[in-house]
Amino acid sequence: MICLYKTFELCPAGELSPYKTFECGQCFRWNALGEQDYLGVASGRAARVFLSGETACVECGEDDIGFWRAYLDMDADYAAARESVMRGAYLTDCAECGAGIRILRQDKWEALCSFIISQCNNIPRIKSIVEKLCALFGEPFETPWGVKYSFPAAERVALLEEPELAPLRAGYRAAYIINAARAVASGDMDLDAAAAMDGDAARRYLKGLSGVGDKVANCAVLFGLHRLDAFPVDVWIKRALREHMPPGFDPKSLGEYAGLAQQYMFFAEREKSAGRWR
Repeated sequence: MICLYKTFELCPAGELSPYKTFECGQCFRWNALGEQDYLGVASGRAARVFLSGETACVECGEDDIGFWRAYLDMDADYAAARESVMRGAYLTDCAECGAGIRILRQDKWEALCSFIISQCNNIPRIKSIVEKLCALFGEPFETPWGVKYSFPAAERVALLEEPELAPLRAGYRAAYIINAARAVASGDMDLDAAAAMDGDAARRYLKGLSGVGDKVANCAVLFGLHRLDAFPVDVWIKRALREHMPPGFDPKSLGEYAGLAQQYMFFAEREKSAGRWR
């Protein structure tokens, strides 16, 4: 049975860009329905986030608006956070390009698993693997947009063997996915405890998992634990640091919103590569 879905206003359009937020590499279950109009799934719920004139809106289950406001981090002051990382011409340009990005409050296990899948991978392929994982092992639920699937719990994935993940075409990552799921399901990897650690300690803790290096750990800390001082470095960021920042630049100098600065840089560099930004 489909619950009643309603449209709720969230904020002025300048404070939340669906395109920028869902295309900046932090999540893999949101897909464009149109310009500034995205449909996504999180925690067994579906929603459409879109711009209507000068207002950002969400269409969701009428009882789910609190969840989606929290997921979209609507209570945070991103204008002040953005201003705090506008240091020098390059970072200022990136922050202006990425204005409207919000760091989503994603499920800890989903973020960890998704970024294990992300290693040495591109975004379209990551999204394909994640969707197959959900369709095969998640729970189906009805929405106005058809049947959707929840992200499978660690306890469900922990019961699988590698051959059962063959349809995902995840390659060597399949072993890492199952290993991480078993660690989380057994309590050997306590993600709630990780969330209570400082960023460096959480990163070291997550790196205790097979297949989790610096980049995956930093992504899980930033996007799963919502530690906004984490600064993942992939090929896009490595090149940006080399070309635009002084030798020896320490991302920690950006302070508590270093991760937001990273997202501005990542988004701006990808837009520039696609010819959509100078």
